[in-house]
Amino acid sequence: MTSVTEAILQRRSARAFLNRPVPAGLIREIIDVARRTASSSNMQPWRLAVMAGADLDRLRGAVRQSLAANPSAEGSEYKIYAPSLKDPYNRRRIKCAEDLYGTIGIARENKMARLMQFARNFDFYGAPVGMILSIDRSMEQGQWADVGMFLQSILLLAHERGLAACPQAAWAAMHKTVRAHLSLPEEFIVFCGISLGHADPAQPINTLVTERAALEEIAELRGFAEEARATEVVLTA
Repeated sequence: MTSVTEAILQRRSARAFLNRPVPAGLIREIIDVARRTASSSNMQPWRLAVMAGADLDRLRGAVRQSLAANPSAEGSEYKIYAPSLKDPYNRRRIKCAEDLYGTIGIARENKMARLMQFARNFDFYGAPVGMILSIDRSMEQGQWADVGMFLQSILLLAHERGLAACPQAAWAAMHKTVRAHLSLPEEFIVFCGISLGHADPAQPINTLVTERAALEEIAELRGFAEEARATEVVLTA
């Protein structure tokens, strides 16, 4: 069985999938384990809708109609990115986009090709399973972090079981169509979508391995040298 370490190191966001169904039992197994994700005071502020087959096709059709009438989509109910994203975050975001489009040979100046690739978000990249993750709008920032942990659990559990997935914030911009399709209660905000299935190994876009900041750039370890010296003194006393 894949270890947690292996799942974290090996997992990739797939953006091209095989036309191969995923058994409902496997999906239930993933969600059943993900239920154990930690959350503040065990509030579990998430809600997950999982679609496949004809139901997923109906959502795709509804989204196509919405985009045809309004190509700029419907607008997210929350800020996916900070209005003025500073470095190094903006630099990392741009690098990720350039590397992604580079795998499929789309140059920066080819705006139409980039727009068409972005629109594939709303087809769940052809995945046989599409998920919509929502959060109760009465929740505060701490609970939004909880939803992120629940999402991570789903991604890692899917990888452990030989599946691929891609979290997609873009679905927040189609919240009206999603809400109507799912009969989602008004108190829930669409947080993101998740594509899930078997990755197509023949598609270059699935070869992307994004960079990560060095440990020293994101973490500071304090006090360990002092602890080591204190232990040494005790042992030699």
